[in-house]
Amino acid sequence: MRLNELEIYLNQLLGVAQVRDYCPNGLQVEGRSEVHKLISGVTASFDLLQAAVAAGADAVLVHHGYFWRGENPCLTGIKRRRIALLIESDISLFAYHLPLDAHPELGNNTQLGRRLGFIETGRFGEQGIAVQGTLSQAITLKDLSKNVEHLLSRKALVIGDEAKLVQRIAWCTGAAQDYFDEAIRLGVDAFVTGEISEQTVHAARESGVAFIAAGHHATERYGVQTLGEHVAQKFGIAHQFIDVDNPV
Repeated sequence: MRLNELEIYLNQLLGVAQVRDYCPNGLQVEGRSEVHKLISGVTASFDLLQAAVAAGADAVLVHHGYFWRGENPCLTGIKRRRIALLIESDISLFAYHLPLDAHPELGNNTQLGRRLGFIETGRFGEQGIAVQGTLSQAITLKDLSKNVEHLLSRKALVIGDEAKLVQRIAWCTGAAQDYFDEAIRLGVDAFVTGEISEQTVHAARESGVAFIAAGHHATERYGVQTLGEHVAQKFGIAHQFIDVDNPV
């Protein structure tokens, strides 16, 4: 398919124009005009780009791209090396940050919740990105943590009494610990996200609401992978998800 057709489709599908963000969403680096193979990954690191080149990619689709608000805009050092590889290889880079977090079907939060058996009942937080819901039946915090760790293949940091029963749940992938206070006000039993801050530990202990930090990268694998699969099926192009592991 043509690159401009893919750009238009993705921007409309993810509602880019309706989402406020602190980075540009959409086509960040333009490559060749035809896309036959799409590589998806969480972050446009040099390792991912090298793997995409080796896999014969025409375009790369990520959640974490470039040009974040407040960063040095100069194309030097690490940034220059990454973008030079894309340009020299004539590979396009698509990046979707908050639009991918928030999407009700393909988004990071929806996809993580479905895999964990969470039943969504509503949204909260900035632009309705974070999710609240329930479990079909109450389980202990220990069992919930085991489910999260089994899905993500990594150890989670858990704050709370492992014998606590959890049924009302809130979650938001990535670095969403700032939504914890609002989750507490919603009356949930536990909050699942990627990262944790020092003050969050005290808030969890004092509120009695359990907190599970399961990894920024690990919780955000599923949105971009599902989006890549969707595009491949709709337009008949090849797609491959490449996971460059990150311990955070």
